[in-house]
Amino acid sequence: MKTIAAALLFFTAMTTQAKPVAIVIHAGAGRIDRDSFTPEHERLYHATLEQSLRAGHAILKGGGSALDAVEAATVIMEDAPVFNAGKGAVFTAEGKNELDASIMDGRALQAGAVGGVTTVKNPIRAARAVMEKSPHVLFTNRGAEKFAADNGLEMVDPKYFFTERRWKQIQTWLKQQEAKAKPRAAAEPDRHADYFSTVGCVALDAKGNIAASTSTGGMTGKRFGRIGDSPIIGAGTYADNRTAGISCTGHGEYFIRHAVAHDISARIAYKKESLAKAARDVVQTVLKQAGGSGGIIGLDAQGNVVMEFNTNAMTRGSIGPDGILKTAIFK
Repeated sequence: MKTIAAALLFFTAMTTQAKPVAIVIHAGAGRIDRDSFTPEHERLYHATLEQSLRAGHAILKGGGSALDAVEAATVIMEDAPVFNAGKGAVFTAEGKNELDASIMDGRALQAGAVGGVTTVKNPIRAARAVMEKSPHVLFTNRGAEKFAADNGLEMVDPKYFFTERRWKQIQTWLKQQEAKAKPRAAAEPDRHADYFSTVGCVALDAKGNIAASTSTGGMTGKRFGRIGDSPIIGAGTYADNRTAGISCTGHGEYFIRHAVAHDISARIAYKKESLAKAARDVVQTVLKQAGGSGGIIGLDAQGNVVMEFNTNAMTRGSIGPDGILKTAIFK
């Protein structure tokens, strides 16, 4: 009997271990001038991507949830000044840092988001708090900040988000506006990859649950409290265990108009398309025809990873069911 019991335990353990876990991240898509991208800058991008992936993957390999994994991976990217989220956020036209984030749990389509926050150190943590500790989905501005503070999240002085690199970018942008050299610079993110980007993560845990997250500082030079697709469920973020998890990066107005994240999920559900085909058709056809630039990352229940983009670069990385870590920037 002991032998049979031991065999059953061994079989159960092996079955559990055989379930795929996977994680995929992005840190923005755009048109990057490769000649101006220094080796040092490139190494920093890859190192931060690797750190983020390993943080999330360690949780998954330890039997943790996809939600915990996407939060941990996103926090790493928010804390790194190299990407346009959290510490590395770009400046608005008024010289402020206004942050947006969202998170979604594919088990029961629960979601949370915050928009336009200026004092929340990690907006992705605030988004998760909205999902788990309120009956609502999206809080913005002062309401979101009060909610975050009331729930014990780390708050910072807005000066925390200042970086010299981003400050120089907004000064350049303002000069362009003044001289009318590029009067629509803020509306053409594909020409200014550094002015416009986002971070995001999708994870699949050993129980088959999928979660997705997205966090951003928005567009350089954005005005009037502009909020893009990142905190909009169905536009910039979506997760459904029955289909896939999606996190988007690109010109947010187009992703909102075309409900990009949800459209990919719906094509899988209703048209029975693969994640790869759905993502390719939406990014390369729907978005392109509309004039939108950007990309998406995605994961389905089998651990299939997709990183689709219609620009010349998307900072990205993954650890698939095979356990191999991969990072990339250009096509």
